[in-house]
Amino acid sequence: MGGGIAAYKSCELLRRFQASGHDVTVIPTKSSLEFIGSSTWEALSGKPVTTEVFDSVHEVPHVKLGQEADLFVIAPATANLIAKLAHGLADDLLTNSVLMAQCPILVVPAMHTEMWLNPATQANVQTLRDRGIRVVDPDVGRLTGPDSGPGRLPEPQAIEIAAQVLVDGYLPDLDLHGKRVLVTGGGTRESIDPVRDIGNRSSGKQAWAIASAASVYGAKTTVIAANVELPSPVGSTVINVKSALEMADAVDEQLGEADVLVMCAAVADFRPKAPADVKIKKTSDDFVPAPIELERNPDILAAVGARPEADRPLLVGFAAETVTDEAQLIEYGLGKLTKKGADFLVANPVGKDQTFGEDSNSGLVLGPEGIVDRVEKTSKAGLANALFAACREKLSS
Repeated sequence: MGGGIAAYKSCELLRRFQASGHDVTVIPTKSSLEFIGSSTWEALSGKPVTTEVFDSVHEVPHVKLGQEADLFVIAPATANLIAKLAHGLADDLLTNSVLMAQCPILVVPAMHTEMWLNPATQANVQTLRDRGIRVVDPDVGRLTGPDSGPGRLPEPQAIEIAAQVLVDGYLPDLDLHGKRVLVTGGGTRESIDPVRDIGNRSSGKQAWAIASAASVYGAKTTVIAANVELPSPVGSTVINVKSALEMADAVDEQLGEADVLVMCAAVADFRPKAPADVKIKKTSDDFVPAPIELERNPDILAAVGARPEADRPLLVGFAAETVTDEAQLIEYGLGKLTKKGADFLVANPVGKDQTFGEDSNSGLVLGPEGIVDRVEKTSKAGLANALFAACREKLSS
């Protein structure tokens, strides 16, 4: 990690990696220890921490770390550290180890807006990306003092999801630079009255993993999120909506610039026809409210799929089904793919303690000809990678 005030977030990132079962080695720069001392890192990681190549020199630590690591996550990455990496400088244990690394590298910048937008920094970032190093854009938000803008370190949970992309089914040759990916996620809520809704249990985690993967692979990513309580995925713009009608409007507004639309949200098929203006109150002990009359919501996936192919992006749908039989899952999935006019569709089983709200997922990636990929239980980032692998050929055409 580099020497920026955002280094304090790396403590939680370390704990999140450990909680997921990963073995984590902390390699700080000297300047980062001005913010978080080595004793803190040693206590949290359970390992000795040093910035020097010549500590434990008999073990040749930079060689060992570079050869044995499955993933390097550099967070925060300061402008100075990015410049060193871009020019191949190696004056401490971290930069030496990165030069030795034979694994994916994720660089997560954090700095003031002016430093991030400086042409020198942007050129260094492009140099790293050209070499296959995954550099995500920083968040937009509060910086040090009263300042705000692009340059904020993403939240640890968001960085963790991006890191999963690079270890669960990673696609090292996939390059989405120049592409715009639009993702819908979460579950819409339809008002009964000012305090009650009809909704579902979709958490948005799968959409977040898809958006994170798209950003890691270089795409400009926008997420239309319905009632999602997660930190913004790395490198993504988030548009918050509540209802199916709001989501339909947001998709329509964003569709023209999208190369890919992934409809991962759980969109309500129906909404109350006449929601009450005030809270429906229980007026007596035996009070039973009148039946709620429902009307159809727009079918967003089908509306986009009905457009001429030249007038719409590559279209990916999701079908959450409460079936356990694979033949039925295939039948329902292919039926929905054809009916909605999608290019690909992920059919996944859902139910009690399955998929919704969980960190794992499974399912079938389907195309017009049938099964493209069977995805056994994996992280939601792993399923996102399987989805982009299926789309790879069409994305590159």
